[in-house]
Amino acid sequence: MHRPQQADKKTRKAIDKIAEMTAIKARLFTAGLALLDIDRTYQLRRGTAGTTLREPNAAGERAIAAALGTRPHLLWRSRYHASGLRKSPQPRENYERPATMAQRQNGTAA
Repeated sequence: MHRPQQADKKTRKAIDKIAEMTAIKARLFTAGLALLDIDRTYQLRRGTAGTTLREPNAAGERAIAAALGTRPHLLWRSRYHASGLRKSPQPRENYERPATMAQRQNGTAA
C-alpha cells in the first residue's frame, strides 16, 4: 500500500515539493543561472528545465544538476531513492502540480 505522503527515509520528514522547487531555484539564482540558459547549454527543448522543476524529466534533472555541479538525487529526493537510483515508474504524486501561490494564499486547492 502507498502512504499518503512521501518521506525521505533518512529523516522521515515529509517532502514538500514547493520547498524542493524553491531550494533549487534559489541555488540557480545564487549561481547566476537561468532556466533558459540551461536549456540552451544542454541542448534541451525550450522550457524543459522549467517544467522539470514541477514534473519528472530525466534529461532536465541531469542538466540542472550538472549546471549546479551536483547529482540529481541530491536535488530531488522525491524522484530518487536514497541510493541515487531514479524511481521507475515515478510515483503519481510527482506529476501532480502544486497549488499556485494565489491558491495557497486563498486557501483553495487546485
